[in-house]
Amino acid sequence: MSDKTKYIASLVLGALCVTTVSAHVEQPDSLVGKDEVQVAFRQIPSKDVIGGVSFLNMEQLQNKNYNYDVSNLEAYVPGYTGNSFWGLDDSPLVIIDGVPRDMNNISAEEVEEITFLKSAPAVVLYGSRAAKGVIYIKTKRGKDQPIQINVKANTGWKVAKSFPNYLRAAEYMTLYNEACLNDGIGAAYSQNDIYRTAAGTNPYRYPDLDLYSSEYVKKAYNRSDIGIEIKGGNNKARYYSYVSYFREGDLIDFGKAKDNYTDRLNVRGNVDITFNPIVSAYVDAAATFYGAQSAQTDFWNTAANLRPNRIAPLIPVSYISPEAASALDLIRGSNFIVDGKFLSGTSIDQTNAIADGYVKGDNKFTSRQFQFNCGLDFNLDPFVKGLGVHTRFAIDYATSYNSGYTDSYATYVPVWASVNGKDEIIELTKEGKDEHSGVQWLGGSSDRQTIYFDVNVDYRRTFNTAHNLSAILVASGWQRTFSGEYHKTSNVNLGLQIDYNYKSRYFAQLGMAAIHSARLAPGHRQAFSPTAMIGWNIANEPFMDDQNVVNNLTLSVSGGILNTDLDIQGYYLYAPAYAEGGWFSWPGASGSTATYPERGGNPDMTFVKRKELSANIHSEFFDGKLALDAEGFISEMNGLLINNSTLYPTYFSTFYPTSSLVPWRNYNNDRRTGFDFGIKYNDTWDQVSFSAGVNATYYTTKATRRDEQNVYDYQNSEGQALDVIRGYRCLGFFNSYDEIKNSPDQSQLGGVNIQPGDLKYADINGDNVINSDDQVVLGKGGWAGSPFVLGVNLTAKWKDFTLFVLGVGNFGAQAVKSSSYYWAYGDRKYSAEVRNRWTPETAETATYPRLTTTNGANNFQTSDFWMYNTDRFEIAKVQLTYDMPGRWFSGKVVKGLSAYASVSNLCTIGKHHRIMELSTGSAPQTRWFNIGANIKF
Repeated sequence: MSDKTKYIASLVLGALCVTTVSAHVEQPDSLVGKDEVQVAFRQIPSKDVIGGVSFLNMEQLQNKNYNYDVSNLEAYVPGYTGNSFWGLDDSPLVIIDGVPRDMNNISAEEVEEITFLKSAPAVVLYGSRAAKGVIYIKTKRGKDQPIQINVKANTGWKVAKSFPNYLRAAEYMTLYNEACLNDGIGAAYSQNDIYRTAAGTNPYRYPDLDLYSSEYVKKAYNRSDIGIEIKGGNNKARYYSYVSYFREGDLIDFGKAKDNYTDRLNVRGNVDITFNPIVSAYVDAAATFYGAQSAQTDFWNTAANLRPNRIAPLIPVSYISPEAASALDLIRGSNFIVDGKFLSGTSIDQTNAIADGYVKGDNKFTSRQFQFNCGLDFNLDPFVKGLGVHTRFAIDYATSYNSGYTDSYATYVPVWASVNGKDEIIELTKEGKDEHSGVQWLGGSSDRQTIYFDVNVDYRRTFNTAHNLSAILVASGWQRTFSGEYHKTSNVNLGLQIDYNYKSRYFAQLGMAAIHSARLAPGHRQAFSPTAMIGWNIANEPFMDDQNVVNNLTLSVSGGILNTDLDIQGYYLYAPAYAEGGWFSWPGASGSTATYPERGGNPDMTFVKRKELSANIHSEFFDGKLALDAEGFISEMNGLLINNSTLYPTYFSTFYPTSSLVPWRNYNNDRRTGFDFGIKYNDTWDQVSFSAGVNATYYTTKATRRDEQNVYDYQNSEGQALDVIRGYRCLGFFNSYDEIKNSPDQSQLGGVNIQPGDLKYADINGDNVINSDDQVVLGKGGWAGSPFVLGVNLTAKWKDFTLFVLGVGNFGAQAVKSSSYYWAYGDRKYSAEVRNRWTPETAETATYPRLTTTNGANNFQTSDFWMYNTDRFEIAKVQLTYDMPGRWFSGKVVKGLSAYASVSNLCTIGKHHRIMELSTGSAPQTRWFNIGANIKF
């Protein structure tokens, strides 16, 4: 057993050990005690859920784990990696109250429950667009009860986890000189300039710019939100309404960027009406107003790339010599003098991100989303026992745009001189001009509209108290329109599912969907998707009647073929396409633009098929104290489209003019195999309750069929994982010219002047030349989620105190250190990574290649030298809640009060946690320290 396998196994074993000593708080993702759960288009008794479905009670979870948004879902349910179900390379379809919507447009506080539909039988009724799984989010609704008002308020601070460690100016200049010498060119900076920069006596003449210092960046910023929830009703009408607002700041702390913020106002109203025992209806509406204001500065990208000695963004006016009258006149005419300092520039880049942040202007992003759905439910039980008809209509509209004012400003290039031992500016050159446009601009406008409808007829009966039969027939369709896109995204399908069980002991299910897609050629736009499932609940057998240990032990096997157009990226791919380009001429006539083929046609192009077989076990023991769900699966995606030419003669394609007669074909096949499991245990001793849950997902992928012709087998994608990282095997550093001379030629990588200190690569094919033929598989990228995902949640309750801990683990994937923070070449900024560079003196201990002012093409290639594994376990949440005793509020307006404190993204445990917690070119990652209160009226 490898060390990595032992490490993963020890974490799983440790988590399982925790569950065995755990003791009763209702599990948030448990089906125990839940009468009915939401599945596709309907709710069914929890005891009849037999596979491919996981459930999360969000309302209960929020009481001990407050979140504003819906996040970390992979920690609560098995089978979900955070990006996908079972490693499928596409995001699941998100359904909110029955309608396809965005998960990021709903707050966790307004969600009642979330259902995860993984298997083919679980998603078949949703048709083609649900072939990668479904996340069904059900919002809260009113109940037959007196009015209840809940107010939840939070405030806290987001604290930066880490900042990049870049070299200060003098060290950078010294090492850049070393890079120049390595490349055989003269030093770029004089020793005098380096000395004066290090001395720091005049940082305006000899800049030493640290953009991560407290002058520009805060260590933390505030984030606050408040939500008000009102619900109630009677047997005729029930209502639920929710209004929330949140606002958070920014780490940037200078100029107009100090006022950067993001805010969101959310309003929801759900109404249910019962007209009579036969007819009921509902009307839901939600609106979101999202805004973000920011200064027009590309600060974080600049912070990662602007060399520390490049400029001093602001120079005090006091440095201008009294004798420099012309310079003083220029400054007096400026509209933008910042705190007695003028904006400096260079002879190359006049503007800079710091000056932009002060005077360039600001940008306001505005987004508005409106959602409306309504429906009628007919209970036809008085006419046909068990029959019901349900209809739903929805329309959503979203729009967004940017607006702002953009000012141009002048910068000033100073000429310095030492006058009587004092640095003074004796001359200024003005570049650009100060200009306030006064005209607001609008840009980036986009809009999206979704129209949805469905009608379904369901039937549910029990015959002779033993035979339970249910069936549902669904007709549904939705269409989404995007601004700037001619074609609409559409989905239309007819679905049928029939369920039978005998005394909740033996189960059988048949499902099917007739789907349509406009992405395919006429005659191939319809397809039929069948699914089936069988199950056996051993706990309901007569021979289990005399025991009180096993409450549920359901074994099931399911399979299906789902046709989908999710992997068909575009319309008319089945048709030949032509374009204009190049030229042609007839004898005696002038040249004209030619028409040439871009692709050939394939009228037989068809749907991609998800073929799946899965087996599931669902069990509950000791009156629900212990629950286990596990599922194994084999899933194939067959007939993925390709447009390669290896299946066709080479003359089907030409390079100049670029043209092709090769059509798109259904050819490639992928396979995913794996398993997931979830274990929950809870119990109570005296005043102490404790519960624990462990959820895990493991999967492997394989390209089972590819259109390729490679000289060497190791270059083939077929037989390899779908997320492989390919690159070179590194053998260390060249340490001498003799070693370079006696090694394979590496000049084809672009390193025309290989020197000691450069990386040395393995000659895989033995041709004495290093090129792309020597690239091999180095690891897995985990692009659809890490191969092994682990979630652990623990809840401890003593008297009125509740402690909740959430952890998420990701194992089995690798990544490449390829950002500018690690790949420092040319005139890039240097990070602390380069300190341990190769030199003749450090040849034995170096961990970084020699420095170079060239593009470093030889060294900065994807290779295992730059690889690291991303194995980690993150403490995602810790929250302590105090529920004040109910007796304190007896007979008072306030019915209850809870207070809590929490920290999110607390820490990352892993060998390379510093790499994974570091962000360059973007805002730093943060920990969120929060305090909040929940008041009930």
